[in-house]
Amino acid sequence: MKNLAIKLVWFTTIYVFVFAGLCQTDVVLPIIMSMYGIGIILILFMVYTVLHDDYKTTKTFKDWYGDHPMENLEK
Repeated sequence: MKNLAIKLVWFTTIYVFVFAGLCQTDVVLPIIMSMYGIGIILILFMVYTVLHDDYKTTKTFKDWYGDHPMENLEK
């Protein structure tokens, strides 16, 4: 996982789950609201990073899936 985008997606996902869990507890409101604000910024940054990632591949839609070649679909 050398790619920053994948690490950021994992971190944001874990952050959202922790935030959702803390909302069900008796955590004081200022902490929840500050986590909410940080979460919004984190999600926007994640979306921007994923959309602007310079990941390149040689695969196209004609290649289908790597584990299910098109020849095996009729079987």
